[in-house]
Amino acid sequence: MNILFIADPLESFKVYKDSTFAMMREAARRGHQVWACEQPDVTWQRGGMVQAKARHIELTGLADEWFYVKTTDTVALADMGAVMMRKDPPFDTEYLYTTHLLTQAAREGARVFNRPQALREHPEKLAILEFPEFIAPTLVTCNIQAVRAFHATHRDIILKPLDGMGGAGIFRVREDGLNLGSITETLTRDGTQTIMVQGFLPAIAQGDKRVLVIDGEPVPHALARIPQGGEVRGNLAAGGLGVAQPLTDKDWHIARTLGPILAARGLLLVGLDIIGEHLTEINVTSPTCFQEITQQTGFDVAARFIDALEARLSV
Repeated sequence: MNILFIADPLESFKVYKDSTFAMMREAARRGHQVWACEQPDVTWQRGGMVQAKARHIELTGLADEWFYVKTTDTVALADMGAVMMRKDPPFDTEYLYTTHLLTQAAREGARVFNRPQALREHPEKLAILEFPEFIAPTLVTCNIQAVRAFHATHRDIILKPLDGMGGAGIFRVREDGLNLGSITETLTRDGTQTIMVQGFLPAIAQGDKRVLVIDGEPVPHALARIPQGGEVRGNLAAGGLGVAQPLTDKDWHIARTLGPILAARGLLLVGLDIIGEHLTEINVTSPTCFQEITQQTGFDVAARFIDALEARLSV
């Protein structure tokens, strides 16, 4: 089977930890043909089908020059066995436009994962609003006075942009309110851009857990990303330490409640972020942590994922 990965430039991959690479490696191990392109390579023209200028690659097994290009060709997405949308955030207008092209490709017969419509309907920070029973006190607003009132009630809060990744743009304001005005004005662009504000969760000291859910079923180990050096952010990109650990009873409950709902919407792979007992994000664009969990626990996340992909395609 030919599998097309729409991803960031292959040359930028850190193969020792990249989850898309882990998917590619497992797919290739099973004899599938791996193709790759970038977001701007996907096009459509009247009279034709959604297509991409893509590279058919072979994995070398080396750490540095980890692939070589067998051929470059323009392929119709509907002619691929599967199309994996693995472009990292931000979910900007270009990403949105690509999901519309992928929806058209799906109309033409392409099998796209995660489902493009579901990507559009589940913005990673806002998707938690559907499940208020699992989340911390949360406010979504661009109103500066509303943020001040939320802080007055909860005293210790986290503010973050809705389109960030890797912990970028996240601020904590404690009870003294130091810099609350400046931070709020900056993040909201003087009250014109919507942000998320949440009550601070002290359990972040034990890690921001990434729970992977594959076709509705949780992976039994989470990666707890533990803040280091006085940081409030556990994100690996912000220097967090990744420690794999078994799911807690609450993790299982959250994941098994959300998993079937999200899978039914076409989300084959989801990354739930959980701090303590609270759901903080639902990641659907390009969930990561495959390799860290596998390396520390022996549970082969990539194999479980390709099993699920093959099962979906056989239906």
